[in-house]
Amino acid sequence: MQEMAGYKSIALDIAQRIVSGEFPVRSKISGRSLLAGQYHVSPETIRKSIGLLKEEGIVSVSQGKEIIVISDEKANEYITRNHYLKSAYSLKQDLQLLLSEKKKLDRHFDILLTEIIETSDRLQNLKPYNPVEIRISDKSHVIGKTIGMLQFWQHTGATIIALRRGTEVSISPGPHVILRENDTLVVVGDEKMYERTAQFINQTEFYI
Repeated sequence: MQEMAGYKSIALDIAQRIVSGEFPVRSKISGRSLLAGQYHVSPETIRKSIGLLKEEGIVSVSQGKEIIVISDEKANEYITRNHYLKSAYSLKQDLQLLLSEKKKLDRHFDILLTEIIETSDRLQNLKPYNPVEIRISDKSHVIGKTIGMLQFWQHTGATIIALRRGTEVSISPGPHVILRENDTLVVVGDEKMYERTAQFINQTEFYI
């Protein structure tokens, strides 16, 4: 964000942060020095940005230079009127939030897998082998077929313990589950299981 004309963009970005709830109404916004550090500009640039928001009735500034949010509605009107596009700072914040959510999902997924392996008598002898993930490509012959129809275990020796579909996870999917493009199968088996299963799934044609 360039120093010369950046104060208007920063004002819009702060307004967006107010609308999103990061800075709630009646809350105090961080001091100018901290904002300057976040946006990599001078405190003077931040002063100009806050001045714009004050003129719009979005924030108030006390004599002690305390910045208070007074209207999220006017903030929304302001960003709409100026055809606001998110700055690199806000996009970075959004990305960090998504990464945090993904880490939580992955941790939960790992916990479920561990519980399945530890509690399933059928899988006790497979403990030395870690679960592996295999994604179904868009040309795979398994698309549109059920696990049972494919005779999956008979052809691969792999046991499907979970199926990922987007952000959803199905634990121990049954034989009637229809496989789709980009599904990810979580499987366990012997030391040659991965090679057999990946080859079976990645074939474009297979005659059962």
